[in-house]
Amino acid sequence: MVTPILNNRSAVPAKSAELEADGIHPLMARLLAARGVTSALEMHISWANLIPPKQLSQVAEAAQHLANAIANKQRMLIIADYDCDGATACAVGVRALRSMGAIVDFLVPNRFETGYGLSPAVVELALQHTAGKPDLLITVDNGIASIEGVEAANAVGMQVLITDHHLPGDELPDALAIVNPNHPDCSFPSKNLAGVGVIFYLMLALRAELRLRGVYPSNGGPRLDALADLVALGTVADVVSLDSNNRLLVTQGLERMRRGQIHCGIRALFQVAGRDPRQANAFDLGFALGPRINAAGRLADMSLGIRCLLTDDEQQALQLAQELDEMNQDRRAIESTMHAEAQQIVEQVLPDTSATVCVYHPDWHQGVVGLVASRLKEKYWRPSLAFAQAESGEIKGSGRSIPDVHLRDALDLVSKRYPGLILKFGGHAMAAGLSLEEDNYDVFVQAFEEAVQELTGRYQFDPIIDTDGSLEPEFATLHVAGLLKQQVWGAGFPAPVFRDNFTIRQQRLLKNKHLKLSLERQGMHYEAIWFNHNVLLPEQVEVAYRLDQNEWNGQVSIQLIVEHAQACE
Repeated sequence: MVTPILNNRSAVPAKSAELEADGIHPLMARLLAARGVTSALEMHISWANLIPPKQLSQVAEAAQHLANAIANKQRMLIIADYDCDGATACAVGVRALRSMGAIVDFLVPNRFETGYGLSPAVVELALQHTAGKPDLLITVDNGIASIEGVEAANAVGMQVLITDHHLPGDELPDALAIVNPNHPDCSFPSKNLAGVGVIFYLMLALRAELRLRGVYPSNGGPRLDALADLVALGTVADVVSLDSNNRLLVTQGLERMRRGQIHCGIRALFQVAGRDPRQANAFDLGFALGPRINAAGRLADMSLGIRCLLTDDEQQALQLAQELDEMNQDRRAIESTMHAEAQQIVEQVLPDTSATVCVYHPDWHQGVVGLVASRLKEKYWRPSLAFAQAESGEIKGSGRSIPDVHLRDALDLVSKRYPGLILKFGGHAMAAGLSLEEDNYDVFVQAFEEAVQELTGRYQFDPIIDTDGSLEPEFATLHVAGLLKQQVWGAGFPAPVFRDNFTIRQQRLLKNKHLKLSLERQGMHYEAIWFNHNVLLPEQVEVAYRLDQNEWNGQVSIQLIVEHAQACE
C-alpha cells in the first residue's frame, strides 16, 4: 500500500473575492476559485445558459438527415455502447426520436462477440434486425473509429450518422455526418460532453429543424428537458470532466429526480439500490445506479439495462432493475475473487523497481478485468493491466492508469517498438484496452514496463491528495455541509477535501473494518469515520477529510469523512 502525499490547491484570493462580492458564500467562493471558476455566471444552472447546439460542428446537417428520414418514414437503428453512458445515450435517442415521429429501434454489441463499436460484424447483425433492414444507422457513444464498419454499412445500402465523444484517429469514417465535440473541425467550447450529452444535443437540434420546417410551432415539440435524468446519469457514470456545461446538465437532471420527475427505470434503480431519489446526488449516480447498469454490459447483454431505461411500465422497470441488481451482486462476487487472485499474483512477481502492474489468469471474466486493474492501480499507484482469456489463443486486457502515465501513449510506444505484438488497442490517458496472442504475454509485460519507464523516466510514483487547506471553524456547520452536498462534484471538479490537525479523544473499530473517531480541534469536537481502514491512529494526527451530514434516527449532525490520516509532523 502506498502512502499519499498531501498537497494544498493553489488559492486564488482575488478571484475568490470577486465571487464572494457576487453573492457566493465565502467558503464556496474560495473552493470555486481554486477549481478555475472565474465568474458567478458559471454557477447559474438554468437551461438558458446551456451552450447552444449550433456550435457543434455538423449538428445541423445531422439534424436535417434525421428530419428527412422521419418525413420519409425510414427505419432507423441506434447502435449503442455497452456501458452506462452508451445505455443512457441509447435511451435518450430512442425516446426523443420516437417522440418526434421516428421509426427507431436499437442494437447493442456484445462485448464478448462483436467487440466495441460499429464493426462489420455489427453491420451483419443490423441487416438481420427483426424489424427489417434499417435505412439509417445512428451510433451513440461510439463510431468515431469505425472506419471498416461504416464502409460495410455503406456497401449494403445503410447510411450511417455518427454521434460520439471519443478522440478521433488520423482517419475519419465516411459517414453522412459526424457529431463529436472532439472532431478536429469542431469549435464547441466544451470538449467534455459524454456520449449521452452529444445525442441530447443532436435531439435539441432536430427539434429546432422540425420547428423550422413547420412540423412544430416556434416553441413547440416534445419537452426534451424531460430526458435530463438520463443525461445526468450517463454523464456522471462516464466520469467525464464536469466543466460548467456538464455541471448544468447534471444539476438539471438531479433537480428533476428530487422533484419526482423521473423515468420509472431510474426510479426503480434508486429503489433496488436503497437510495432516495428525493435526496439524489452525483454520488448516487456514479456509485449506486451506474454500476448496476454497467453490470449488464460486463456480464451479459446491455440491452437489459437499455430496456430498463426505456420502459414506462413501473412493474416491468422494477423487475428489470432487480435483475440488474442481482447481476451487480454477481459482478461484485466475481470481482472479489479475481482481485484476491490478482493480489497473490502480484505479491509473487512484482519487483520493487517495477513501474507497472500486469496480471493474467486464464479463468478470469473478460467483463471484469477492468475493475481488477482499477483496484490494483489504487493499491500500488502504478499503471495496471489485467488480462483474461478470449478466443483462439488470444487474451484481452483492460488497463487503468495514474496521472503521471498516459496509458494509450504507452501502448502506442509498445506497438511501434514491437510491431504485431499488440493485435489491437485503444483508449485514452487513464483507461485502455488491448488484445494479444497468449504466447506473447511475457514479452508484452516487459515491453510495457520499458515503455512506461522510458516515457516517464521513473519507476516509482506517489499518489497525491489535493486538499483545500484548513477548514475555518466557523464553516464547520450543518448549513455549510448542506451547501457542499447540493453542489455537483466529480471528475475535473473534485469534492472539497480539507486538511487540519486534530487530537483523537476516542477511536474504535466498526465491524473490524471501519475506524470510528472522536476528534478535537481548537476546543471543538467532531465525529469522524475512516471507511475500510482498520488500524488505530496516534493521538495527534493530521487528517484530510470531507465535511458531510450524518443522518441517524431522524437526527442530522456533522460528520467528517476521512480520506487519509497520519501522525502530525
